[in-house]
Amino acid sequence: MSSPDFLEKLLDGCAVEWKTLGEVARKISSGGTPQTGAREYWDGGTIPWMSSGEVNLGTVHKTENFITEAGLKNSSAKLVPKNSLVIALAGQGKTRGKVARIKIDLTTNQSLASITVDENIVNPDYLYHFLRTQYDNLRKISSGSGNRGGLNLQMISTYKFPLPCPDNQRKSLETQSKIARILDNLTELTTELTTELNAELTTRKKQYNYYRDQSLSFEDGDIEWKSLSEIAYFHNAKPHEKLVSPDGDVALLTAGFISTEGRSARYVKKDDVLTPALKSDVAMVMSDLPNGRALAKTFFVEESGCYAANQRVCLLRVKEPTLLAPKFLHYVMNRNRQLLAYDNGVDQTHLKKDWILSVRIPVPLLVEQNRIVSTLDKFDALTSSLTESLPREIELRQKQYAYYSNLLLSFPKPETLET
Repeated sequence: MSSPDFLEKLLDGCAVEWKTLGEVARKISSGGTPQTGAREYWDGGTIPWMSSGEVNLGTVHKTENFITEAGLKNSSAKLVPKNSLVIALAGQGKTRGKVARIKIDLTTNQSLASITVDENIVNPDYLYHFLRTQYDNLRKISSGSGNRGGLNLQMISTYKFPLPCPDNQRKSLETQSKIARILDNLTELTTELTTELNAELTTRKKQYNYYRDQSLSFEDGDIEWKSLSEIAYFHNAKPHEKLVSPDGDVALLTAGFISTEGRSARYVKKDDVLTPALKSDVAMVMSDLPNGRALAKTFFVEESGCYAANQRVCLLRVKEPTLLAPKFLHYVMNRNRQLLAYDNGVDQTHLKKDWILSVRIPVPLLVEQNRIVSTLDKFDALTSSLTESLPREIELRQKQYAYYSNLLLSFPKPETLET
């Protein structure tokens, strides 16, 4: 069914009137922030205080921070009742123009504006879904405000939205409620899917880590142990940041690239490569923040000519592949506990060459190494497939939501609103 036909059936002969938010709002206001250094404004606070980053949650049931009654007075912010909407006036990245609905009474910082509507006229959930579709337009109208752009209360107050069946209050609220319910169900399905896939991914990672630890657990008397310096060459990488190019064709092995299994990539041109990674090299992150997840994480190079190692990443190259399988070394060195022990949880860790080369490596028979590699490769493939499918499934759900929100909210605009 086309969008016009669907809306025509939904409206059942009712008209649509475009109203400004100011016409239906009981209150539109901006927030404020208590003095950061004044402990009496924060310590023991019980009033939920919403930051601009939390608008990305979409629906807010709780906040990370709380202020006191004194903090509320100091900030000049006002309490915002539940079922109100919050719009980001400014913010880092793509935050400006994002909208959230709040399910608790709270107050906000100065980068957020709150809209409390007359619920006898407007269903706040309906308005929330409509304003979600207006993200690009809200950013467009705010782009000329200051160097970074920004919305203000006047822009929000005069912004228009479609009110179905304005002359029939009951019919109007029923129609709004029906639209909101359909879109809420789609949102809930996306949330459930994301939760399920994340839980499954966590389970698979735990399973993988268990089998990895079991497979690589050897007693001293069972096999021969060697220091890494005996079985592998160490190559420290050179900096490539100034060589990054949009026309590059060689992926740069950085901490970000390795920690995301290649999902975060930058490129350099083949002729500019300073530290080429060769087939069967093991690239390892040497530096990370306290308790970081990238430290000592490894990446196995499948082909020569495809990667270049960046500074703070080293390349480990097996001396004799007939004695030690390079892929086996990758699994042994990946987040190696001997190296993670240097992370004190306070200071940024920089692994030294001597620390790395002194790591003790188990060297079972080559046939056993290959068996272990085959088993871990299978678990790794299962985990990777889910890691890749998660954002793809979420994207499909988001497209489904966008399709139906367009179907349900594409009311005909008066000529004065046409762009």
